[in-house]
Amino acid sequence: MIFAIDIGNTNITFGCIDDDAIYFTERVSSDHNKTPFEYSIIFQSILDFQKITCDQIEGSIISSVVPSIGDTIAQAVTRVLGKAPLVVGPGVKTGLNILIENPAQLGADLVVAAVGALEKYPCPMIIFDMGTATTVSVIDKNRNFLGGMIAPGLRAAANAMSNSTAQLPDISLEVPKRVIGRNTIECMRGGLIFGNAAMMDGLVDRINDELGAKATVIATGGMARYVIPSCRHKIEYDNDLLLSGLYLIYKKNV
Repeated sequence: MIFAIDIGNTNITFGCIDDDAIYFTERVSSDHNKTPFEYSIIFQSILDFQKITCDQIEGSIISSVVPSIGDTIAQAVTRVLGKAPLVVGPGVKTGLNILIENPAQLGADLVVAAVGALEKYPCPMIIFDMGTATTVSVIDKNRNFLGGMIAPGLRAAANAMSNSTAQLPDISLEVPKRVIGRNTIECMRGGLIFGNAAMMDGLVDRINDELGAKATVIATGGMARYVIPSCRHKIEYDNDLLLSGLYLIYKKNV
């Protein structure tokens, strides 16, 4: 099995995976202040809790959109496993044909999600990755990565409302019972949940029109589970998409 880590702006998602199963998935906060030693304690503690020993792990792989944390995590993984991880970036084989203007600008998380999705779902496809930002990736019927969109994430939008206005409070993310809110919190939740669902549905329609075909739609990321039930399009929720993609990329490079 391998130890796979995806570093996002808000959370670090990691787990152990092989050809047969994903043995566990955990999330911890992305913290610029933690040292390699502190992260190594976290990783070792969770491996111990899962009853997985280091000699069961043949290697590791990291994707990161936070360069300052990426090096820290790489040092921590090396400390725990005794060997350096593979880091998704230039020179790493992915098998993904990227048609954007500057392929080097494509985030490692988008590459990994696309690789994972291409193994599991038919093309063309649309991938929503809903974290700090909501990213949209579009892959055509010939398995080419065409490009996509970036929109504010659910939690970022909620924080912006509460931090930038005098009378709007911090709220928890819950699906409201009705579209038309009857108090401030219901109105905020409705705008966030149903607004994002409508955005996703509208983007799917527009992308399908541009592709000239009906795409498979997949969603991943921590915020997706709040929004997908309110979407009118069929959307596959795949919480393990990034770990699966990391595993596939690892196998292409060993």
